[in-house]
Amino acid sequence: MAHVTQKSKVLFDRALRVMIEGGSSPSRGPANYGAYPLFIARGEGACVYDVDGNRYVDWMMAYGALPLGHAHSRVVKAVSEGVTAGTLFAAATEIEVEVAEIIQQMVPGAERVRFANTGTEAAMAAVRLARGYTGKSKFIKFEGHYHGWYDDFLVNSHPQPIASIGHRNDPVRIADSSGLNRHALDDTIVVPWNDLRAVERAIESHRGEIAAVITEGIMANMGVIPPAPGYLQGLRELTRNNNILLILDETVTGFRIARGGCQEHYNVGADILTFAKALGAGLPVAAFAGRGEIMEALAWGGVLHYGTQNASRVGMLAARASLNELCRDDGVAFRHLWRIGEALRAGLQRVFKETGTPAIAQGVGPMLQILFTDRSAICDFRDFCGYVDRPRYQKLALELFRHGVYMSPSPALHSVSSLAHTDEHVAFTLEAVRSVLTHGQF
Repeated sequence: MAHVTQKSKVLFDRALRVMIEGGSSPSRGPANYGAYPLFIARGEGACVYDVDGNRYVDWMMAYGALPLGHAHSRVVKAVSEGVTAGTLFAAATEIEVEVAEIIQQMVPGAERVRFANTGTEAAMAAVRLARGYTGKSKFIKFEGHYHGWYDDFLVNSHPQPIASIGHRNDPVRIADSSGLNRHALDDTIVVPWNDLRAVERAIESHRGEIAAVITEGIMANMGVIPPAPGYLQGLRELTRNNNILLILDETVTGFRIARGGCQEHYNVGADILTFAKALGAGLPVAAFAGRGEIMEALAWGGVLHYGTQNASRVGMLAARASLNELCRDDGVAFRHLWRIGEALRAGLQRVFKETGTPAIAQGVGPMLQILFTDRSAICDFRDFCGYVDRPRYQKLALELFRHGVYMSPSPALHSVSSLAHTDEHVAFTLEAVRSVLTHGQF
């Protein structure tokens, strides 16, 4: 059957008359999707269906927000039944206590939990908390890491021409947006990732001024880039020895890589953690958590954090249902996520070899990205900017839509496995990739 998307085109033309770029986020617009995006009508399990009726095996899963897949029965039941008793009270509820207790049981070091609405908000609050608790203003942020659209973080988060980013010993700081407060980045120290010596130099240059180091456990905004062996442990040692807090941003990796996230998988402890995406199972739920004495700084009169929608009742119901499902049967769900993710990655590697395609499938367990490169691995932001053919990937992703496979068309993002994906979905995807690489102009 021909891949027809006329209804999506009509909707996009209509959307352009009422929304900038025809949507509510630049990632959903022409920059990633070409002439117009696909408008999705519904999701079921591992698949989504657009308004024209086309079916796609979905490896984007709402940028990782759906570890159970689309419309999982337990989440649907919890939300459908729960919403009849009210959507929001902006008052204390039992369900938020239950979800906080589940997080405390799952996540090492989550002695106290505070709910928020988005990953951006949780990261903003985490840095404010670190500054308030330590009485210091500066923090270290790594090249290529994305912690949301808060002014203080919006630097060196997106791919740049390699000639523009300077020497790794003295990175050129490139703001990611117009309209930032002109002093917003004054206290933001930018450092290359996977380079402990670079962190040491930054600490030496700003002795006694640094409140925190914030890092993703796995770099997830430049495809998927794992930490070098021992890197996170070395970062933990450096921060502890210099009286600096370590903030681990698990917005992408939390409740996906392992029950306890990157902390558990890499055996590294953080002082403050942030969560979003998979926590809400598709609803806007986020959290930050950490050591009790640090989190206590949020108490009234200390570090301010408000939010009418914090711990929204419907979001908490979805989170409880999803987290309980992930923990069922001694965490069999996480083993499934890893098995499917590794099967897809290994299969892609075979397809690239068989078709003579200069590409790698790089990832960690349930997370992976196709990188068109001659190198055997991409290890940091500078590698990604200098050695990855991003337009070539986007061409592949857009062509895969025509074959019924939905991967993020952004080369800087990645694919994720879900509980709903099966070996059949993997095989279907591999055949689609093989067909495109064999018959397309790559």
